[in-house]
Amino acid sequence: MFDLQTMRDQLANHYDLAPNPALAEEMSEIYAKMNRVVNPIDWATYAPYVAAILALKKERNAVILAHNYMTPEIYHGVADVVGDSLQLAMEATKVEADVIVQCGVHFMAETSKILSPDKIVLIPDMEAGCSLAESITADGIAEMRAKYPGAPVVTYVNTTAEVKAASDICCTSSNAAQIVAAMESETVIMTPDQYLAQNIAQQVPQKNVVWWEGSCIVHEQYTAKDLRDFREWNPGTRLIAHPECPPDVVNEADFSGSTSGIIKYVTDEKPEKAMLITECSMASNIADQLPEVDFVGPCNMCPYMKKITLEKILWSLHTMSEPVEVDPKVAEQARVAVQRMIDLSQKLGI
Repeated sequence: MFDLQTMRDQLANHYDLAPNPALAEEMSEIYAKMNRVVNPIDWATYAPYVAAILALKKERNAVILAHNYMTPEIYHGVADVVGDSLQLAMEATKVEADVIVQCGVHFMAETSKILSPDKIVLIPDMEAGCSLAESITADGIAEMRAKYPGAPVVTYVNTTAEVKAASDICCTSSNAAQIVAAMESETVIMTPDQYLAQNIAQQVPQKNVVWWEGSCIVHEQYTAKDLRDFREWNPGTRLIAHPECPPDVVNEADFSGSTSGIIKYVTDEKPEKAMLITECSMASNIADQLPEVDFVGPCNMCPYMKKITLEKILWSLHTMSEPVEVDPKVAEQARVAVQRMIDLSQKLGI
């Protein structure tokens, strides 16, 4: 559990973190990437943290990998690489820095450690977990294998290292359909996201897709009625859903895709108005790149992703905490499943 006051006191002893309008002005080039969604007063508060983190990254030879669900001041202010789970997993294999700071949730940091065992991998808050990852264990994988003998297990990367190690191959929302289609068996087990599996089953009808009944607390909250009501209230709005949403929500949407797929769709299509049916920060992070698009409507916030903040990133680099470790035997087995995903994705040109 974070002792926030102690952390803040110690950081204040080493860095000048008072709001600084002059520094904010000096860093206007960075601010320009987020000024549509971050007001100048907040930027004056963030700028000292961003400056301190950028300096410490050089000192520690560190790189920051940030998921698309990070807040704009992290996504645009300090991240070296941004993307969805697949993009970050692939980037973790290329990193030359000594230290990886994973701005996302714990399973992502585990994945980076699995793929880069010789690197120091830090997560700014160990309590940044994932309801989906917590919904299944290796015993659950064994249960599914017993129920469907001989069927390959395709496991979402939103899982622990132990679960990955018990699986045949991993997938992300951006490559799941292609990976399931590439399996030789007629029956394919997908874990742990039931909704992603059901949506993939519609895309790959030649396979008998069976699933574990897990779900994401962010995406499971949306309903098809929400979308129909929103269309009635806001005609002409393009509704864009993540495939972790229930199938009736995805079917009601104009487009469904992974976080990277959503970004590409909005960038290519440039609709006048768009509602992103996913985590809140998605729209914020691409708003300044697409001033012609009006991002409207409600969203759901991931409480785990939001545990990662600028001050925790600074603390992580300052103290070199919290290091993520994975049992070497588990990591070796999990690496096989993750690497199979990366290799197959590259082969398929994803």
